Amino acid sequence: MQPMLDSFEIIPDRPLQTGGVPRVGWSRTRPASTWHRVYLVALVFLDFGAAMMADLISVNLFPTKAGSDLFNPAFLRLVTLVLLPAAWVIVLWSHGAYDRRYLGVGTDEFKRVVRASWTIVAVVAFLAFASQRDLSRMSVGVALLGGLCCILLLRFLARSVLHLLRQKAGIATHKMVLVGTLPEALEVYNAITRNPSAGLMPVAIALTEGYTTGNGRPTPVPVYAGRDVASLVAEYNADTIAVCGGAAGTEPGELRRLAWQLEGTGVDLVVAPQLTDIAGPRVHIRPVEGLPLLYVEEPKISGIGWLIKNFLDRLIALLGLIVLSPVFLAIAVAIRLSDKGPIFFRQARTGREGQTFRVWKFRTMYVDAEDRLAEMKDLNETDGMLFKIKTNDPRVFPAGRFLRISSMDELPQLINVLMGEMSLVGPRPLPADDGDFLGDVRRRLLVRPGITGLWQVSGRSDLSWDDAVRLDLYYVDNWSLVLDLHILWRTIGVVLRSKGAY
Repeated sequence: MQPMLDSFEIIPDRPLQTGGVPRVGWSRTRPASTWHRVYLVALVFLDFGAAMMADLISVNLFPTKAGSDLFNPAFLRLVTLVLLPAAWVIVLWSHGAYDRRYLGVGTDEFKRVVRASWTIVAVVAFLAFASQRDLSRMSVGVALLGGLCCILLLRFLARSVLHLLRQKAGIATHKMVLVGTLPEALEVYNAITRNPSAGLMPVAIALTEGYTTGNGRPTPVPVYAGRDVASLVAEYNADTIAVCGGAAGTEPGELRRLAWQLEGTGVDLVVAPQLTDIAGPRVHIRPVEGLPLLYVEEPKISGIGWLIKNFLDRLIALLGLIVLSPVFLAIAVAIRLSDKGPIFFRQARTGREGQTFRVWKFRTMYVDAEDRLAEMKDLNETDGMLFKIKTNDPRVFPAGRFLRISSMDELPQLINVLMGEMSLVGPRPLPADDGDFLGDVRRRLLVRPGITGLWQVSGRSDLSWDDAVRLDLYYVDNWSLVLDLHILWRTIGVVLRSKGAY
């Protein structure tokens, strides 16, 4: 990613346009970026090898009875080592599992693999029925289910390697030219660069309107006024054009003509509407008379899924309190030996719909910590409503420091979950003595706060207040049981690495 410019600078190419998407004078040459082709070839070999591995395991564990030409060793090897793995690759290709738009980010890639597996099952079942062959159901089941599991596993490992390359080396990315007004383009820039593993790297901004105020404002990439998008794409070796916000609809038919001009060039055209932090499942495109209408559903914070979440919260909290009771006892002894005082620390917090409750935590600070807070205001290392000293906080006793780093001080919050005051996953519970919450922060109160959440698995105390609020609002707007399970899974790794725990 290019460094921040010292000051805002418009780099003109021709007289500034008054609106609309900058024109494209295009030569049909493809971008030089070929990483996705290498990655695609690797996926084909991995999928083929995964299907072959599953077939070999199936044949060796459940050998088929001899006595038929279908099952002679030579033909069986042909089916196991070539035909069925090749069929997997062909069906995966037909389901778009090798489409570069879905590789490396999101769940669409894995959904397409699962759908392809159902096609394979249907084809094998039809062929067995049509040929009236007495196939071993166990052997076929192991081959197909094993193939699906192996393909998903190897694709997950390949994606992990891809993410590592993007985060550490900055390679295997999609270079993007952003088209729009400066505020719209910068908003899109901030949204797509929060997660480097997504592989979207803006390299330039092409303005659709003049920039009249804010000279001297730093920008992360060069900004051009009235420049041909084609020349920018060629200059920066980009493979994607992102039309931001209102630039998509400035003049009827203009965006369509831009799409026509990009045909055969290998450059992707994407439209980035002003709907940041809205997850894909809530957004649907419905074409009406040739006009693609973007529908945004309401957040699903009620219904059967919400009832299941509440039931699982209480069940897991009850089981957790029972299983962890010996750990609670050991921690209680360690706290008493470190500092005379209560075992638990209870503080008023704001819960769902603004209701106040008292959160349970193991005490990690000396009993006079609250009295010493006023004289330590200047040592605060975070912003917003929170107070944090990341290293050598004198209020924390040694055992408490271990509890904080290991996140074990949060375990008593299972009591709050059991009582229905908190959830296993949700926004961070905020102190109740900060008064009324204004603006967007109030939206966090639509759901119960959680022991863990997106802010915990995304950096915890390393995050700014604005980032923490943004992540909590994203959770409220896009909640699902799958998101909860994903956060719980990521929490394990964050706790083991003690990332952002102070």
